[in-house]
Amino acid sequence: MQVILLQRVAKLGQMGEVVNVKPGYARNYLLPQGKALRANEANIKSFETRKSQLEADNLETRKEAEAAAAKIDGQTFIVIRSASESGALYGSVTGRDVSEAATAAGFTIGRGQVAQDQPIKYLGIHPITVVLHPEVSVSVSVNVARSVEEAALQASGKSVQELAAEAEAQAEFEISELFDDMGSAASDDE
Repeated sequence: MQVILLQRVAKLGQMGEVVNVKPGYARNYLLPQGKALRANEANIKSFETRKSQLEADNLETRKEAEAAAAKIDGQTFIVIRSASESGALYGSVTGRDVSEAATAAGFTIGRGQVAQDQPIKYLGIHPITVVLHPEVSVSVSVNVARSVEEAALQASGKSVQELAAEAEAQAEFEISELFDDMGSAASDDE
């Protein structure tokens, strides 16, 4: 099926291009979302008359997105979740969770704007891409932790696994010191 793109669509084309797509993709995604029109004579003529208005609207929304991108780019959002001792989450962090964390921090990001290949399933700091406009995207970080204190530790560069290993090493050191002290006390008694 041939369609006329009303805006830039990733991996498909620029505004105004006539492209061939599968009928299901056009019917279920491009046409309902207003990203394309069927490519027939009437729609092509209609597009040509509206082209300058669409380009002006696109330019305006792009400028707004670039202004928002300057504020959001590089931000870190904290998401608190329950997790096992090994750092695996009980559940996952999705685009909706990232959107809610950004809203709580004072930024407006829709869950559809969060581009995630797969959900986050482990504690740590994860890079996320936010698409503010088809031509404007920024990178933010999501700090997934069990508590705000743990998030601060992760932000300083320590991972949950490193902290657990350090605590275990410290406990083993204290136990060995205790046994060394007990051994020297027993040899003093003799």
